[in-house]
Amino acid sequence: MKHLRAWFLRLYGIFPDRRREHEFAEEIESHLQMHVDDNLRRGMTPEQARREAILKLGGVEQTKEAHREQRAIPFTEHVVQDLRFATRQLLKNPGFACTAILVLALGISASLAIFAFVDAALIKPLPYPNPTRLVSATESIPMLPQANLSYPDYLDWKKLNTVFSSLDVYTGDSFLLKTTAGTELVPAGRVSDGFFRTLGITPVLGRDFYPGEDLPDGPNTVMLTYATWQKRFGGRQDVIGQTVTLSGTSNTIVGVLPAKFQFAPRGRADFWVTLHAADGCGVVRGCHNLTGVARLKDGVSVEAAAANMRLIAAELERQYPESNRGQGSSVRPLSEIVVGDVRPILLALLSGASLLFLIACVNVASLLLVRSESRRREIAVRSALGASPGRLIRQFVTESLLLVAAAGILALQAALLVTHLLGTLIPAEMVAGMPFLMDLGLNPHVMIFACVISLLAIGLFALAPVIRLRSQDLQAGLAAGGRGYAGTVWRRFGSNLVVVELAIAMVLLVGAGLLGKSLYRLLHVELGFQPDHLATLGVVAVPETGYPKGEQLAVVSHEIVSRISNLPGVKSVATAGRLPLSGNGNTIWVRIPGQPYNGEHNEVNQRGVSSSFFTTLQARLLRGRYFTEADDASKPGVVIINQAFARKYFPGEDPLGKKIGDTDLTPKSIKEIVGMVDDIKEGSLDSETWPAVYLPENQRNDYYFSLIVRTAQDEQSVLPLLSSTIHQIDPSIGTQGESTMAEIIKDSPSAYLHRSSAWLLGGFATMALLLSIVGLYGVIAYSVGQRTREIGVRVALGAQRSAVYQLILREAGWLTALGVGAGLVGAVCAATLMRSLLFGTRAWDVSTLLAATALLAVSALLASYLPARRAASVNPAEALRAE
Repeated sequence: MKHLRAWFLRLYGIFPDRRREHEFAEEIESHLQMHVDDNLRRGMTPEQARREAILKLGGVEQTKEAHREQRAIPFTEHVVQDLRFATRQLLKNPGFACTAILVLALGISASLAIFAFVDAALIKPLPYPNPTRLVSATESIPMLPQANLSYPDYLDWKKLNTVFSSLDVYTGDSFLLKTTAGTELVPAGRVSDGFFRTLGITPVLGRDFYPGEDLPDGPNTVMLTYATWQKRFGGRQDVIGQTVTLSGTSNTIVGVLPAKFQFAPRGRADFWVTLHAADGCGVVRGCHNLTGVARLKDGVSVEAAAANMRLIAAELERQYPESNRGQGSSVRPLSEIVVGDVRPILLALLSGASLLFLIACVNVASLLLVRSESRRREIAVRSALGASPGRLIRQFVTESLLLVAAAGILALQAALLVTHLLGTLIPAEMVAGMPFLMDLGLNPHVMIFACVISLLAIGLFALAPVIRLRSQDLQAGLAAGGRGYAGTVWRRFGSNLVVVELAIAMVLLVGAGLLGKSLYRLLHVELGFQPDHLATLGVVAVPETGYPKGEQLAVVSHEIVSRISNLPGVKSVATAGRLPLSGNGNTIWVRIPGQPYNGEHNEVNQRGVSSSFFTTLQARLLRGRYFTEADDASKPGVVIINQAFARKYFPGEDPLGKKIGDTDLTPKSIKEIVGMVDDIKEGSLDSETWPAVYLPENQRNDYYFSLIVRTAQDEQSVLPLLSSTIHQIDPSIGTQGESTMAEIIKDSPSAYLHRSSAWLLGGFATMALLLSIVGLYGVIAYSVGQRTREIGVRVALGAQRSAVYQLILREAGWLTALGVGAGLVGAVCAATLMRSLLFGTRAWDVSTLLAATALLAVSALLASYLPARRAASVNPAEALRAE
């Protein structure tokens, strides 16, 4: 109890008490006066008597310090003293404090905002039990490294593999749902019966799919997502066992998935139904429409699983050469599939933000170094009075801690705003495929990252003045007071720091320039059609119960086209099975009669289009003719090919009149090539153009097609009329995805990723340029201020103003040249690392390097001009008088 009381008394002694301090000072003065009186009686002079008394006492301040250490916790008290002193120092220099805090907050907030995205996408594990054991299992062909599985191949993979504890498949789908507001199209997923067990997901209500419920003769069952359960069924507990009609088929609700369940590869899905492979595609080994997800057995690596699946794929190719020739396998961690192309972009942005943070730290370190040079006399005096180097270092660390803490508070708020803003700018369709972005925020990972970079900043800021604490420098500072000495030190160290800033700014400028040039070339890639004044709308899943025959579907399709063609401002209307830019895929295997054939799979894009498709798109006809309304099912089959098809399969030949067919050249598959059009971009903007064949829709009937409407006015004004016109024809027809072609291009994943990376890195580069130029200005301006006497002497001795300009600009020029030179080397290295993000642009693009060099050089020249002008206008008489 006695020890506890003593500890509390010591803790109490941490906090200042002016009364107690005053009483103790009076007591010391009383003791000191007694010694002085004794010395006076011995015949000493008053000055000698007081000096001897102080020496005998051991020093007034030393005695006070010893007393404080006995009545308090010494280290803690020192910390409190350092905090109070550091706070007073910052309040005495509000300009320095505000500048340092704002610059540092800028660097920290940018790093935290980008790291929040990196954490959500790359660090945070997938929301499934033991997610590292989950893999994506797909087939692989030369044109598609990750290609879809066929249902028969899936069954064989599941039976023959020895590396998966479970293997299941899924595919996307859409259903028509009748609601009180009318027919609505809802996204859904089709899965095999063990899909959710493989993921490790347990329903919060009801049950999972039973084994066998995905068989062709199995019951029609469905699981609801939590949001669908709440929105469409009011969160009722009795929903289990009820039925919901999807596209005319009654499905029994058996379960509700957890609220946080997400499966990014599928994107948004309101309903999850069992997979019934009873249609034509499900029984054909060559029809690929599924994607596999598997859980590895304990102790099995991804590499071992990939090797096992390659053996199985090779065996299936041997058994089924007609359908499986060239069909390999691909096994990759599911996390890689979820992240997709985002990983390299996020890492590049995090590197850019880190470089900006480094520039901010260098700028603040420069300010602290200047400030430490101006405090050399103060530091020297404190050292002479007994302050140890450790005590001084602790003071600098405390001041740095206050700066970083204030900047960190601002940075956290700014980072929250930035992450929220960036999150809102992501297109809704992309968010559905990247649900990990929904949990952006300052989670523990981000806070730990903030603490780490803050500690690094504190260490750097404390190091800047500490390196000047060598004893000989302190003596010089005490003797000289240090103006000229401080100027020399600052010019040397400050110049080195500015070179570092300029080099980093150069790296960011080149990176932003390359990404900007890539974005420009991506958005101006040759599409093969005119995208302006085009409105689009998907007409989806026309109920088979309403239109059981192809002829009836053709009639309603023609009615839709006719009605919309009569809308005001509409110039032409076309239909297509898939829109341009919707992605390569939906392929067929073709064979050219008369050409050598060894069983290979000649895979090409297949598109069903109306007779007005090419004219509506304003695609260029190179050879032959377009389709006509007469090209119907009663006529011989015809196709139009693109230029890529002709280059690959008819090199140096005229393709018109040639025939193509399936791999067996069955009579029904034989079609004549009647036209060749310029390459239309069917895949993403940054993908290669595949060979493609276009079939007349009059010779085929699909229950899904897209409308393409060319307008004479703003296409946005037509969009609201499209759905309403179709629903006037038949309210049960579903529509989705009304958009303009310009919006499709702008919001496409490839365009968004390139645009966002270019803008963000461009923002980092702009801020880095400003900070580095301000740093250069500070160095040159400080140099001019310290060399005022020298410049005055030069002018007095007859130096011309031009000579003074040259003197100052030469110094700035050397710094700029060193920074630009080092930055060019770093920029080329960085661009080489990020070359996978570039489109149509080389990592060492000369024009970009020259432009970045010119921008930085001109900015540096402008920043140096003002100090040079001030130096050239120095009055020698006033300069010498001031000295």
